Amino acid sequence: MLEVKKICVVGLGYIGLPTASLLATKGYKVHGVDVKPEVVETINAGRIHIREPELDVLVRSAVQSGHLTTSLEPVEADVFILAVPTPFKDDNVPDLQYVEAAARTVASYVKPDNLVILESTSPVGTTERVAQWLAEERPDLPPGDIYIAHCPERVLPGQIIRELVDNDRIVGGVDEESTVAAADFYREFVSGEVLVTTSRTAELAKLSENTFWDVNIALANELSIICERLNVDVWELIGLANRHPRVNILQPGPGVGGHCIAVDPWFIVDSAPEESRLIRTAREVNDAKPEQVVRRVAHCARRIKQPVIACFGLAYKADIDDLRESPPVRIARLLADEKIGKVIAVEPNINELPPSLAELGIRLVEQKEALAMADIVVGLVDHRPFKSIKKSELAEKIVIDTRGMWR
Repeated sequence: MLEVKKICVVGLGYIGLPTASLLATKGYKVHGVDVKPEVVETINAGRIHIREPELDVLVRSAVQSGHLTTSLEPVEADVFILAVPTPFKDDNVPDLQYVEAAARTVASYVKPDNLVILESTSPVGTTERVAQWLAEERPDLPPGDIYIAHCPERVLPGQIIRELVDNDRIVGGVDEESTVAAADFYREFVSGEVLVTTSRTAELAKLSENTFWDVNIALANELSIICERLNVDVWELIGLANRHPRVNILQPGPGVGGHCIAVDPWFIVDSAPEESRLIRTAREVNDAKPEQVVRRVAHCARRIKQPVIACFGLAYKADIDDLRESPPVRIARLLADEKIGKVIAVEPNINELPPSLAELGIRLVEQKEALAMADIVVGLVDHRPFKSIKKSELAEKIVIDTRGMWR
């Protein structure tokens, strides 16, 4: 049986850092690795570089106890967790360069009977490729000398700390021994059920979870476009349809963002392009929604000379600071790039704009200032502070509300 005393976590982002700090507070010696010196420095000082409830307290406690250290290089450990990004290239082909780099980097530190876990959401077959990369780097380790498995993260931003422990986990190894070793490890700190399968099934299960949401959001977004064409209130429509006891249409929005739902379906399409017709179409519907919002704004802006357009929200979902694959960011960029008007942005969860927006002349302003300046108010994210805006504050504005906040 694998005895775990020390864990090395590669990648200290939205999943890696909460995982590393949680494990450290459970009594393990944890060493975190990141390629960014500023991230390593921040964490070693007991601070965090991302926003997540309770994470600051967890990291500070883990660092002060001496159970969590970080550096730019891995160390020897019993378990290696790879939690690095898995983006896609411009043609929607999965980009596995970070997973490959992480696997090859830890290879020289791996010893017999160690466990290597890929937590990054990945295309089917990636865990097997991790095994291949490790074998190429370490021909002295025969197959079966180390355990290799996939355990996809399945947490909700804003609730990561709780869900890392409470949620059921899917564990799939490249062989039966790896599955057993990985499952035993997760059962040490996960209160949810640990479900075992193969690495390929575990990979496809996570992709399927996010594809479920993407396909259903696409229905809501397509209905919103149909309703605009037919002069129907989409929010009333969905509310009425959902009164049926077996209907639950989701809410439309400006698109789909984040590193999961906006990305993972493409991994399935890439693996089985001829068979993924519905999944591809849903992706295309959701990817096209930001342009539809921009067209609505442009149509309204024609009535105003030198309009000021306030984009309320830049994160990809409510009450977080994550701008990855964010439709509101894309919308703000398109509005500025096409010179539809002077664009300002309100995003209470960040302190500065990403360079891609700042270089276009977009300003980050406070909510009150934006309401005073704006001719057109575009509701893109239903952050809590925005929901308290009174109708009287919007009375003389053109309002385009993609989230139904101000109905």
